[in-house]
Amino acid sequence: MVDIQTVSIAVASASVTLAAIYYIWQIRHQNKIRETDVFVRMNPSFNLSLIEWQQAAFKVMNIQFKDYDDFIRKYGSLETETPTMMAIHTIANYTEGVGYLLKRKLVSISYVWDTFGPTVILFWEKLKPVVEGIRKQYNAPTVFEPFEYLYNEMKKREQKLQQSKA
Repeated sequence: MVDIQTVSIAVASASVTLAAIYYIWQIRHQNKIRETDVFVRMNPSFNLSLIEWQQAAFKVMNIQFKDYDDFIRKYGSLETETPTMMAIHTIANYTEGVGYLLKRKLVSISYVWDTFGPTVILFWEKLKPVVEGIRKQYNAPTVFEPFEYLYNEMKKREQKLQQSKA
């Protein structure tokens, strides 16, 4: 038969084990918070004012082009410092940063959807021909990859939400 001393040793051992597991979990969580904080502070794209974001978003959503060549004829190359090109860089770099955070699981998909969901979809669909043209022209297949990842995740989320409504 089990005596009280054996039970108390088992309970104490279980408590120490649970405390160690909790401590390890807390250390990992704090590292995740620190990594997110450092990334956000170091990324200049995250230091936009609301007005800067809105101006860039408005400009991007109002560009008109048929394909990448038409885009280049109308707005210049990637290196051009026109207001339109700067707006594209602003939106693409910002969404790329959010995509990076999402891919690294430093932010939740539900938070990103609630904050940016449909807007990210619109931005990617508008800029996809430009991004694909840049990738081809500069032989850089990974340019704006986190932006594309973010778009794909937002599309999955959108489909999931539509299915849950049906």
